[in-house]
Amino acid sequence: MAAGRGRSRRVSLPGVAELLRPSAPGPDGGDQRRASGRERHDLERARLALLRYGAAADRGRIVREAIAVLLADLDARGQDSLLARRIASAARQEHATGTAESAV
Repeated sequence: MAAGRGRSRRVSLPGVAELLRPSAPGPDGGDQRRASGRERHDLERARLALLRYGAAADRGRIVREAIAVLLADLDARGQDSLLARRIASAARQEHATGTAESAV
């Protein structure tokens, strides 16, 4: 064994239980059925709406198109774009409340 190689370089990974645990607490009260952990998301609603309009698209395609539209609006309208206004508004709100979202 070469000098300096006494320690393993293996990374400790989480187990299956940690990877598959619910990320948010389940619904409280009312319905006694067990929650499936699945939620109906905005992307699924958008996908179904597009399907009703005759435009079938998967969620990945919807995300790519939405990002392209927002970036084109940013290029065309600058600080008046929807993206710039929403981010500036969120930043003002975070500053006012003293909270900040972690960077992605």
